[in-house]
Amino acid sequence: MPSLTLDTVPGDLFYFSPPADGSEPYNRVNTDPNSTLPLSNWTPEKHTVQIENVRGREAFYTLDEAGFQYFKHPAGHTAFIDEDQIKAEYYLESADLIKEITGASRVVLFDHTIRRRIPGQVDMVGKRQPVKEVHVDQTTSSAISRVHLHLPPSEAPELLKHRFQIINLWRPISHPAFDMPLTLCDYRTVDTENDLVAVARIAPERRGQTYRVKYNPQHQWKYLKGMTPEEFVLIKCFDSTEEKGVSIYTPHTAFPDPSAPDDTLPRESIELRALVFYD
Repeated sequence: MPSLTLDTVPGDLFYFSPPADGSEPYNRVNTDPNSTLPLSNWTPEKHTVQIENVRGREAFYTLDEAGFQYFKHPAGHTAFIDEDQIKAEYYLESADLIKEITGASRVVLFDHTIRRRIPGQVDMVGKRQPVKEVHVDQTTSSAISRVHLHLPPSEAPELLKHRFQIINLWRPISHPAFDMPLTLCDYRTVDTENDLVAVARIAPERRGQTYRVKYNPQHQWKYLKGMTPEEFVLIKCFDSTEEKGVSIYTPHTAFPDPSAPDDTLPRESIELRALVFYD
């Protein structure tokens, strides 16, 4: 049997390095373009890694093994301009899609972010840009907090007795995402004891927590080159399962693809965040 030739590109990824003064690391949500407060107190550490284009081999990567899974299913809602319409139309169809794929008994969509890249624009509320640092959206404590935040007090305790997940549904909008595509780290190559660092997420409305990721040469990074608006990826951000060998989360980030066409349009994408419950 002939050997498989992998289609890879070099990508500059930004990993976590701790604050020099030993203080608790944080990231601050930027709501004021005139603010002089630091957006974080730690310095991203650049590493160039090989990132594999898995187009044609998508079936090798599943949600419970790799922590992510690619699908093709056009969205009914395609405008992504009006917030109310997004919630009324895209939320509904996406919840049904996640439920069908996962077999979940209940899906609660709680948030979304639209990113339209503007070269030179600093990421801030209202002008969200692709995230350039390797991260995981939720820690265990922040995932549990999300259940209490988004579900009634009469329901949350019972739901937390069963398996639940936080899953993002990410897709390009308007045109294929050759520019600053999303790359995902295969969970099976993550050192779950040593690679992740909890970082405070400070926003005006609440204080949360995410994971940043320390460099590990064993990490294997994947992407689907030129993802179209008809394609999407489910990204596992948390799983309460205690079953051995099942993925819990997926480190991910945007990266500049050196093989992108010169005339590619700046990336536009939407990520939808869902609480996914099982009986």
